[in-house]
Amino acid sequence: MDTITFICTASLLVGGLYWVVGLVGSAEQKKRHAIDVSFGSINGDKVKDKHNQYSTFFHRPEEIAKPEKVADFVNVFYDLITDMYEHLWGQSFHFEPSVPGKSRLESARIHEEMVADLMGANPSQKILDVGCGVGGPMRAIASHSGSHVVGITINEYQVTRAKTYNRKAGLDKQCEVVCGNFLQMPFEDESFEGAYSIEATCHAPKLEDVYREIFRVLKPGSMYVSYEWVTTHLYNSEDREHVETIHGIEIGNALPGLRKWSDITEVAKKVGFEVVKEKDLSRPPAGVWWSRLQKTKFSNWKKRMMVMVLEKLGFVAKGTGEVQEMLLKTIHHLARGGETGIFTPMHMILCRKPEK
Repeated sequence: MDTITFICTASLLVGGLYWVVGLVGSAEQKKRHAIDVSFGSINGDKVKDKHNQYSTFFHRPEEIAKPEKVADFVNVFYDLITDMYEHLWGQSFHFEPSVPGKSRLESARIHEEMVADLMGANPSQKILDVGCGVGGPMRAIASHSGSHVVGITINEYQVTRAKTYNRKAGLDKQCEVVCGNFLQMPFEDESFEGAYSIEATCHAPKLEDVYREIFRVLKPGSMYVSYEWVTTHLYNSEDREHVETIHGIEIGNALPGLRKWSDITEVAKKVGFEVVKEKDLSRPPAGVWWSRLQKTKFSNWKKRMMVMVLEKLGFVAKGTGEVQEMLLKTIHHLARGGETGIFTPMHMILCRKPEK
């Protein structure tokens, strides 16, 4: 290979590392290359096997009914996609309505701070973040409210990432992160003055199981806010395209099964909560939440080819292409769910644990 050809090829590969993963985050996030994708606790030579293990879960419906199996399945999922999510989404793994005149990151911050406002969070309170991921919302809510926030995530790699970000933000004294299953949380009864979950409880096989745990750890009179992934009143289970879209969202996001919007209040009341307010935050006049998905669809063959080349050359682990392909398909299904109005990732419910 002559020098010019080598330089051109090298430039293409280096550029492709960014192009393939589609970096849209901050300057700090852009320091982390696609070549740094670690796949959590999964050894590089096991990525392909773990992705295959993840995929086969959906061919065994009986496994979805077992909470212990789902926990392992969700943990593997976040090992596979946490780094890619950070490249695409930044530190907040959720959607938000677009706000006129505001950037995506500013819109996300507004969406997160609203959680603190709904709870009436203040500096005297200890708040629980149920399914905290790498802690983007936790830091926003802690900064906005002054509350002490404790986050729980099932994925050890996310715990490490969240603690690193907390320290860099100077919030490590105000924000704690615990590795654990939100269906069996390692907290005493009535130990929090508030709780929230942002697009996280969708991973629970049964919503009442996680809501019951949250109810247990809240003090009487405390508020709980959740942004839930649900099918809307427009979803038609007899429509083949609707079914395909929702199933695609489930497969690409480690979901045992999406719930109907009408199920949420019913479950909250069943475990003992008083429902104060319920609203789909994606409904007009809110700005569309799926527009960035339309901008980041990676369906063209060049990008898939680039991953294949990088994988062949050993720059990324075997199986990286398959994980990315899953992500690309998921982007398509999520965008379609938004366009048709059959799915929302931000059905908000505000609950109160009754006084004794």
